[in-house]
Order: sequence, then structure tokens, then C-alpha cells
Amino acid sequence: MMNTAEAKIVLEAALLTAEQPLSVGEMRRMFDDEINADTLRVLLDELRSDWAGRGIELMALASGWRFQSAAKMRPYLDRLNPEKTPRYSRAVMETLAIIAYRQPVTRGDIEEIRGVTVAATVIKVLEERGWIEVIGHREAPGRPALFATTRSFLDDLGLRSLEELPPLADAPGAAPEFELQFADAARSAASAPLLAADASDSMIEPDAADAPEPATADAELSADAEPTSSDSATTPA
Repeated sequence: MMNTAEAKIVLEAALLTAEQPLSVGEMRRMFDDEINADTLRVLLDELRSDWAGRGIELMALASGWRFQSAAKMRPYLDRLNPEKTPRYSRAVMETLAIIAYRQPVTRGDIEEIRGVTVAATVIKVLEERGWIEVIGHREAPGRPALFATTRSFLDDLGLRSLEELPPLADAPGAAPEFELQFADAARSAASAPLLAADASDSMIEPDAADAPEPATADAELSADAEPTSSDSATTPA
């Protein structure tokens, strides 16, 4: 049977080379269940301490554990890739913020809070990025889809659970726009490029994002924009 010192070396190698976060279950299968979950957590804590203060850190995320560059390394690492990282549009970020804080919500709920039509491309961008998914349908006319965030959303923001989302400055009883305060925090964490989405569907110039939006503002993102759906319902408390 492998001793803990050997297991720690194997575990470190697996985490350093893994393309995705590894769950405790996956780590146990790697050891053919010779290492129990409690021992694994002890080894993970030891590895996290071993790497503390270095340019790479071991993080516990929603879907598992992974090594990633420390935040203080970002300015230097960004110089290796001089191309400007795409920024998500205000429409995309506000939609994501509403889903994150009010989930599960329908497209109609989002439109009610934002006060504008939500283009189909906005939802598509977030789904293709792997940040939101349909988790069911509301029992209402048309049975509108209910959207919620995914584990990938939490992983990309470096969070373990929704409870770690940035706190809101306003109380929940304030105007519904309070959810939109999350947009800036989410945009700063979204450093990865878009996946299979046209830039025109997802990005706008920062100055344009601050301008007042007409009722059909999101429709400018794509010719596929749809009118406000009839599934709008009272936003969940």
C-alpha cells in the first residue's frame, strides 16, 4: 500500500497537470480507493501550505481542487499575451448578475429587472461560456425556462459556493437594480476569452456601456434578437 509521502507526490503531479479541477472522488479513484477522503484532505491542506506565498497556489473550488496562478502574478503573466482580453458587454454582465443573485429566474424575470428586451444572443453567450444552464421550467403559461449558474461559473470566479459571491451594498428590499452591482466584480474575474461566440454578440465599448439604453438596446447585439417574452413573472424574493 502506498504511504502518504508517496501519495502526496502523486497527488501534486496530478493536480499540476490536470486540465480541470479534480474532485476528491476523482482523486480517490486515482489511488484505487487506497487513500480515504480524510487522508486526501490532509494531504491537500499540506500541499496548499507548501505552495503558500509562491506564484502558484492550490485552490478549493466548486467542482474540485486545482493549481492556479496567484492574483498578484496576473500583471506579469498578462505581458506574455499582449492581446487585449475581450470584455463582456453590459447586457451580458447585467444578465449574468441577475441570474447569479436571483436564481432560478426566467428570461422574463431578467427583462423585468433590466427594463429592456434580452436578446437571444446574450443568453447564448453565457450558455456557451458554460456559466448558466436551464435547470427546469416554471409552471406558468408557456412553461418558461429557469436559468441558474453552473459549477464552471463558480470555478472561473474562484469560488466554492454562491455564498462567496461579492456582498451587495444595498439591502434586498431596495430597488431591483441592486443585483447589477455584481457586474463589475464578475467582469474583472472573467479574464478568459469567449468561447465560440462572435465578438459582436458579446462586447461593446466601455463608454457605450454607460449610455442610457432604449427599450430595444440588446437587440443591437444581433439580428436574432427577440421581442420581450410573455413569460415575465414576479421576480423571486
